[in-house]
Amino acid sequence: MAGGITDTGELYSPYVGLVYMFNLIVGTGALTMPKAFATAGWLVSLILLMFLGFMSYMTTTFVVEAMAAANAQLRWKRMEKRKEDDEDEDSSSGVSDSDVLLQDGYERAETRPILSVQRRSSANIFEITERVEMGQMASMFFNKVGVNLFYFCIIIYLYGDLAIYAAAVPVSLMQVTCSVTGNHSCSVGDSTKYNDTDKCWGPIRRIDAYRLYLAAFTLLLGPFTFFNVQKTKYLQIITSLMRWIAFILMIILALIRISRGQAEGHPSMAQLSGIRNLFGVCVYSFMCQHSLPSLITPISKKKHVNKLVLLDYILILAFYSLLSFTAIYCFRNDTLMDMYTLNFTNCEIISVAFIRYFLGLFPVFTISTNFPIIAVTLRNNWKTLFHREGGTYPWVVDRIVFPAITLIPPVLVAFCTHDLESLVGITGAYAGNGIQYLIPAFLAYCSRKDTQLVFGSGTVNKHLSPFRHSFWIVFVLIWGFSCFVFVTANIVLSESKL
Repeated sequence: MAGGITDTGELYSPYVGLVYMFNLIVGTGALTMPKAFATAGWLVSLILLMFLGFMSYMTTTFVVEAMAAANAQLRWKRMEKRKEDDEDEDSSSGVSDSDVLLQDGYERAETRPILSVQRRSSANIFEITERVEMGQMASMFFNKVGVNLFYFCIIIYLYGDLAIYAAAVPVSLMQVTCSVTGNHSCSVGDSTKYNDTDKCWGPIRRIDAYRLYLAAFTLLLGPFTFFNVQKTKYLQIITSLMRWIAFILMIILALIRISRGQAEGHPSMAQLSGIRNLFGVCVYSFMCQHSLPSLITPISKKKHVNKLVLLDYILILAFYSLLSFTAIYCFRNDTLMDMYTLNFTNCEIISVAFIRYFLGLFPVFTISTNFPIIAVTLRNNWKTLFHREGGTYPWVVDRIVFPAITLIPPVLVAFCTHDLESLVGITGAYAGNGIQYLIPAFLAYCSRKDTQLVFGSGTVNKHLSPFRHSFWIVFVLIWGFSCFVFVTANIVLSESKL
């Protein structure tokens, strides 16, 4: 996630890119959305979902614009370097314009506009051909404080991600196995409400079973944090296939139950108390900004990339609405589980045992493959944050300390709570808010300012966001900071009532 410029990789068509983006956005967060919909009310949920989808699309176009500006800067840097080498090979200057370019974008006020360069290749200067990750863009366009704040935000978000993953797998295993072995076989999704202190197997309570599964999960997948892992092409294919089979099955099963007149849900129109969690879940469920460089760069033809992204968001909105509305009308609010797949482990919903177990254990398979990758990404961000030019870490710090501070905090959070709706809500409302709204808005503002300083005021970025007026950047920033205040105030008021 952090780091420098990497190879673009094999190119693919815009429509393949559309599918990849759809798969990236529609992930684990979607499984917690039905419960959040039921808690906040269907009308409020639909309005907020559409608004947050629009906001996410806007900031996605900001990131694409910043990617184009970063590519232009890198292209200019190489052209200047070649020109300097050709004109004055005996130059005694040890610092090139390119070094200044990457270190601090705002010390270039005296840098002359490279109008000649722009005129020679105005058609291609902003072409997105090299993958520049968000960490690298932050280093190019932000000052030192901004870079540190970026890494702080991305690290907090990844910690939240790992805590959600570490809780979701044991919760699914606990719900499925305790129901199968207990006195309420097949009753996970029925009206029976279980407490953590209820028995699971003999003297073992449900909370004990959860923590045993958490320990096993940590012992099995935790060691991967100490090594390098990479997601393989075949692993992506398998997990994507499983995810789509599970989502389609849940929608079809809910529609069948509704069509047979077996629907039990009577959702309210609005419940303001549920907005906080719904906001966090929706932000989390639209999260893709941090992965856009690796997703957009390999697209072969990027002329209409913003229109393709808009189409993706429209399809995702329709999918989320279909999944959530079928859920809240099929099941009563008090029976909807934090992890929606668990509602389908009830024999009354589906009599085929294989499908019950497939849906019940679906998060286990998909999340388990993602956990090591997210953990290694977080570990590398920690290393990048504290890295100093020319310095190296001692072996103990590099191989023990960084993996340990990556793995231990999310496991401790998961040990203390398995409330997935709250974990997703808080992660999305705080760190997700920064990544999805604030950072893209600042990237757009700083990259525009930077482009004018380097290339001249008349230069136009070919991938300029449709929301090019500065009003939209100000609007996103005000919205993002307002969300911080609203969520914090809501949490404080909720706690004071307890």
